[in-house]
Amino acid sequence: MILRFLVPGLLLTVAFWSCLPSSAAAEGSGAKRPNIVFIMADDLGFADLGCYGQRVIQTPCIDRLAAEGMRFSQCYAGSTVCAPSRSVLMTGLHTGHTTVRGNNGLGGVVGLGGAKGRVPLREDDVTVAQVLKQAGYATGMAGKWGLGEPNTSGEPGRQGFDEFFGYLNQRRAHHYYPDFLWHNQRRVELPGNAGGRQQAYSHALIMDHALRFIRQHQHGPFFLYLPICLPHDEYEVPSTDPYHNPAWTETERAYAAMVSLMDRDVGRVGDLLEELGLAGNTLLFFCSDNGAALRFEGRFDSSGPLRGAKRDMYEGGIRTPMIVRWPGKIEAASESQLVWSFADVLPTLADAAGAEPPADLDGQSVLPTLLGGPQDLSDRLLYWEFFEAGFQQAARRGKWKAVRPAADSELELYDLDADPGEANNVAALHPEVVRSFEQQFQTARTPSPHWPAPGDQQ
Repeated sequence: MILRFLVPGLLLTVAFWSCLPSSAAAEGSGAKRPNIVFIMADDLGFADLGCYGQRVIQTPCIDRLAAEGMRFSQCYAGSTVCAPSRSVLMTGLHTGHTTVRGNNGLGGVVGLGGAKGRVPLREDDVTVAQVLKQAGYATGMAGKWGLGEPNTSGEPGRQGFDEFFGYLNQRRAHHYYPDFLWHNQRRVELPGNAGGRQQAYSHALIMDHALRFIRQHQHGPFFLYLPICLPHDEYEVPSTDPYHNPAWTETERAYAAMVSLMDRDVGRVGDLLEELGLAGNTLLFFCSDNGAALRFEGRFDSSGPLRGAKRDMYEGGIRTPMIVRWPGKIEAASESQLVWSFADVLPTLADAAGAEPPADLDGQSVLPTLLGGPQDLSDRLLYWEFFEAGFQQAARRGKWKAVRPAADSELELYDLDADPGEANNVAALHPEVVRSFEQQFQTARTPSPHWPAPGDQQ
């Protein structure tokens, strides 16, 4: 673990949009279609934000976002690790159908991070960026992609993004002082980081690009996908301000500072939308790509009451904070228990933009809930599969959550209404529910040549 103190006092030293008392939302641009900003943290725990119960790490900017929008308590990431979660988000297909079902699979290419099996999105995949671009949106991305190496069909520019800046390979995104990043298909050298020097912090460069994209496309409509890399390890941060408690470990201080830096920069996005008069016509999302990598038990309790963490199929691995703001459209300080997932993002954004989504998606629009209307999705199935530690599956329907922690394991069953921490396996008490999930586990997926499951016929 490396700490750098290049900019002392960087965090929380300037009053930003979301750290100030709430004011009336700025007037929108008047466009009929909203601008869309989708911000996603990396490995942020369900309980790492003040509005989700965090008591130690300061997140005033995102907390204000929740006070001005809708906070969801039962939203799910696409997977329990990076690449497949992003594939679900982009395609509206869960991990039983989406192209990228793991960080590394069979075939593919050797990635920039040195690992084999980097499988890209296919040319015939349809992403949310393509859907919005066809509807007349300018489409931009800044941050961590993870769905295609250079010169593959998965490059952002071949998947609907007009402009891209950041990391193509997610393993390289573990390091915040890289020697290069990417701008579209061009490799951008960072000589200040050459030879182990650490002068250019990638998160700052990514945020500068994101804010520049908003300015350049302020007359809209635009879609900005901002998958920032914080607070994923390595735990590198320019300053640990304001966290200097000597009783904490270096990792704890760095992690808290990274979360607060992320929070500050969400505030910068809000500042700019206010400054440009776009806040009232911008649909803004904030979430995490999966659960916390470390639970930080007794310090931050990053998973809160949920069982597990990243790489688990339990709630701590796949449930994400999700906050959505659209002034004048989404009721301020509202909360929702709606059960939904990243597969629903594409159809939701298409619905908000008046665009036509692809047929046969696993997700469906949750715009009715965002706009305060009635919506009942309790009877549908949410599904996940995961391959890093052998074949694992999970699904949720209504209050029931089924988990198969290994290919040859008996199915576990949890009543999340009564037991959100998944402490009591009630499979023996509800054999009919178990049988139903067993059948659904077989039919919810199609075989993948890159991530074969036991029994698949290729």
